[in-house]
Amino acid sequence: MTTDVVAPRQDSLRARLLALDCRAFEAVASRHWPGADRFLPRLSRSANHGVLWFAAAGAIAATGSPRARRAAVRGVTSLALASVTINTVGKRSVRRARPLLDSVPLMRQLKRQPITTSFPSGHSASAAAFATGVALESRGWGAGVVPVAGAVALSRVYTGVHFPSDVLAGAALGVGAAFAVRGLAPADTRLPAPGRPRADAPALPDGEGLVLVAEAGDLADERTKALREALPLAEVITCERDAMATELEKAAAGARALGVCGGDGCVNAAAGVALRHGLPLAVLSGGDVNHFAYDIGVAEPRDLIRAVEEGGAVAVDVGRFASPDDAGATDGGAEGIFLNTFGIAAHPELVRTRARWAQRLGDRPAAVLAALRVRRSAREPMSAEFRGRRRPLWLLVAGNGTHRRHGLGPGRRLDLADGLLDLRLVHGGHRPGARLLTAALTGPAVHSPAQASVRLRALRVDGIAPGTAVAYDGEVTEVGGALVLDKLPEALTVYRPLPATD
Repeated sequence: MTTDVVAPRQDSLRARLLALDCRAFEAVASRHWPGADRFLPRLSRSANHGVLWFAAAGAIAATGSPRARRAAVRGVTSLALASVTINTVGKRSVRRARPLLDSVPLMRQLKRQPITTSFPSGHSASAAAFATGVALESRGWGAGVVPVAGAVALSRVYTGVHFPSDVLAGAALGVGAAFAVRGLAPADTRLPAPGRPRADAPALPDGEGLVLVAEAGDLADERTKALREALPLAEVITCERDAMATELEKAAAGARALGVCGGDGCVNAAAGVALRHGLPLAVLSGGDVNHFAYDIGVAEPRDLIRAVEEGGAVAVDVGRFASPDDAGATDGGAEGIFLNTFGIAAHPELVRTRARWAQRLGDRPAAVLAALRVRRSAREPMSAEFRGRRRPLWLLVAGNGTHRRHGLGPGRRLDLADGLLDLRLVHGGHRPGARLLTAALTGPAVHSPAQASVRLRALRVDGIAPGTAVAYDGEVTEVGGALVLDKLPEALTVYRPLPATD
């Protein structure tokens, strides 16, 4: 077939599509829906510059649910990517004039008509990106947002500022942006179910025998309220952070199961008490940082309620650190346990800085900001000896179990009973420079001359200067001399809802 024949056919197809687009625009623009003449123009204006979606994200995040906050962040991130794509590529690729307003009633026309090109619709892209991003993280919130996004897209045709094809193209771009964000940071629903060994724990109908100690705070109050309503026989004790250790010991004395509601530091304290008393641990997320609750699969109160009533539980490893007074004894030296991570060198300062910003920015942006701050303040690396070699270290972090990263998303453990310490080192150089920033942006799977990762069952580090700060599960202490890291395999029983197939 010659070019002379193909070109007219392509022109004919393009003409038919344009004619169909114009007829669809005329049908929507001339149609009257009761109440829509006032509502849709206002809705369309509310979405200018993403104001509607930022307000929706704030309202969703304000509910306090970790899943809701993640859904809000994912929606806003997807919207941002869609907006950047529209403004840098989309609007410049096709110079299409806006529709004529002859068939659009004056009362539904926007007071300020857009001056940019018509294709594609930026409002539709933002609406679809935000709604899709929210739905990928939370189907419940997505069900509430998607109809609003659809109404915004419809309003762009109803008010006469876009052809239907502009709206469809913008919506497709927005959906693509949301899925691109999911490729970089997968939602919970895409991660495989954690596989850990099942453990025996007593089923506690109505919570009888459960004593839970909660750190005072608005989020903890909200979550313990849900627990009290579902488990009326459970005893809930609320206290300040500095009284947590004392209250946990009192609770353990008369409990069949010990519960805790708070951040990772509180969970660490409760785990130590549960180990000493041989009790199963019930964890209810209630602090700014809740990595253990997230990884164990108890993100919401309903997860813990179900596990406690059914007796669902798993066994997890417990990381252990000790700084002996001499080469042969640990009595008198600093020691403790960690459920998430243990770190030395720059890690304590990174933990402090990240904790200050994580609630506002999210874990990964806060980690990057912390790396930038420490990069400016650090003067010289820590010097330590391990595996028979003295090394300058900017960072040494040991994870309790293998942390797996997906794209740029934060690491997650799919098995807390693998018997391994997941070690990550940032070393070399006289100043941290880009090393800590690279470590924050990438992950332990990325090897370079400045960083490395290895998985071991135990590690000994010697030659540590006295008074060196270390961080474990968000808490900070000091060590000196030798440092021994190892694991207590499957030592702690933790309540967790088990699949129906178990």
